[in-house]
Order: sequence, then structure tokens, then C-alpha cells
Amino acid sequence: MKKFLLIIVAISAVVVGVYFGFLHNASYSEGVRSGELIKVSHKGILFKTWEGEISQGISGAQIFSFSVLDSEKNVITDLKNMEGQYVQVSYKERYKTFPWWGDTRYFITSVKKVNSPFKIK
Repeated sequence: MKKFLLIIVAISAVVVGVYFGFLHNASYSEGVRSGELIKVSHKGILFKTWEGEISQGISGAQIFSFSVLDSEKNVITDLKNMEGQYVQVSYKERYKTFPWWGDTRYFITSVKKVNSPFKIK
């Protein structure tokens, strides 16, 4: 009976490990979005995560919400410095998220400042 229980526990641990490994390494899609960076915040009660929003429309009706992993220190610093400016972000969309990763399935991997197409010349 002990051997059977040990096998069940070992199989369960492997399944959970493979599941978390898959969710951590696999991405559903990758892409680039541009817009005015309107918000960057460090929020949460139990798990503090970095969250932000980009306005992709003139009226602010199209909002792209994203998260940033704590390990992306340079991206977090750049986002804080570029708030209120027109930026282009590269992101990975994951299959699922967890509370300690962030609120959204979109995770920013890089950010750069670009010229706004709405700017009057």
C-alpha cells in the first residue's frame, strides 16, 4: 500500500511540474503594440505585480492592459521613465497566468519610445 501511495504522489508531482513548466516556457503568441503609455503601477495585496496600460486610440477607448514580470528590471525602469509618451512594446501572450505573475496574460519583454502618428508636424 505504501508503494502504491508513493507512486501516486510521484506521478502527481511530475504532472504538476510539467504543467507549471509548460505554462512558464510556452507562449500562445508574440507581438508588438504601440500607443500612449498611460499607466504603470506596482499593485496587489498578497502578490505585488507590475501592471500597465497603453491607449491605442485617440479617445482612449482602446486600452491594452499588460503585466511585467519582476525579473524584467530594465523594462520596468524604462516603462516608469516613459509614462505619458508614445511607446512600442514587445510582448508574449501566455496560455494562463498566476496571481504571482500578473493580472493579464500579456507580458512585456521590451519597450522603446517611438514617434506618435497623431503628432501634428
